[in-house]
Amino acid sequence: MDDRLRFSRRIRFLLLAWLRRSRSGRIEFIRRFGYKEIIKATQGFRKVIYSNYHGSAYRAKFKGGEVALVKELNALDLGRERFDEEVQLLGRLRHRHLLTLRGFCIGRKRLLVFDNIENGSLKEHLNDPLKTPLNWKTRIQIAIGVAAALEYLLIFSSNDAQIYDVSVNSCNIMLDENFTPKISDIRVNRHPKNHPKATHDSCSEGSCADEECGNVIFQLGVLMLELITGQSSDRQGKDLIEWVQDSCIANSIDKMIDPDLGNNYSSRELQKVLAVARLCIKTRYEPPSFSITHVYRYLQKKIDVAT
Repeated sequence: MDDRLRFSRRIRFLLLAWLRRSRSGRIEFIRRFGYKEIIKATQGFRKVIYSNYHGSAYRAKFKGGEVALVKELNALDLGRERFDEEVQLLGRLRHRHLLTLRGFCIGRKRLLVFDNIENGSLKEHLNDPLKTPLNWKTRIQIAIGVAAALEYLLIFSSNDAQIYDVSVNSCNIMLDENFTPKISDIRVNRHPKNHPKATHDSCSEGSCADEECGNVIFQLGVLMLELITGQSSDRQGKDLIEWVQDSCIANSIDKMIDPDLGNNYSSRELQKVLAVARLCIKTRYEPPSFSITHVYRYLQKKIDVAT
């Protein structure tokens, strides 16, 4: 069984590595948008979805009705050559649970235009009382989908000179028209020499002592807590973790679950997801002995929800 499992993992890694190489040429289909077109679509950059050290993201509605995400990059030293490289590298990424880069704009700002975000952010659906609450099945699909995308990103990075930095939380997980989750906050790390390099062995199959791997696992754990509790975190997970670990809450799952779910969830699945989330958030203080792949495979195997 162990040999078969190792063989399966090796095949998966080779397929992802081939996918990376097959898309290593120039990306010809990425469109250049006009600055005035972006201003109009974002209503003067007033529709902010989220903002962090990577930059600010805006909701945009283009002529024809397409709803997209426009991201303004913060890096002031990002010259034309580096910006073009960023567009090329982000344009290579192809995964069902990553927002696809559709275009860019060079004007007064460095802007990237990403794919359909018809249903907005996950945070909106967890916090906005006017939104229809997400059911349990959809929440589990979101957790599994994000884990799958993170596995893809880490393996992709392990074979590329440029490491992809990623941030995961309810603010930057976008939902398309089918509520399929899409990670939107990805940047190309500009200091690969000073950045702990992810490896196939450390991030995909075995332990994950690499700092970046541990940070990503921690973020995934916080995201799972957000999906369970219906609460979004405003302090990089610290506030939510403290609330979940409170003695009176920790001893009662019923007090922890999002009231919007009512009784429409599987207690068995909830306990398994919560156990994984708790393991993931421990990586904030100590290197994990497991990988994103382990998390993804466990969720796929133990929870009967088709993705």
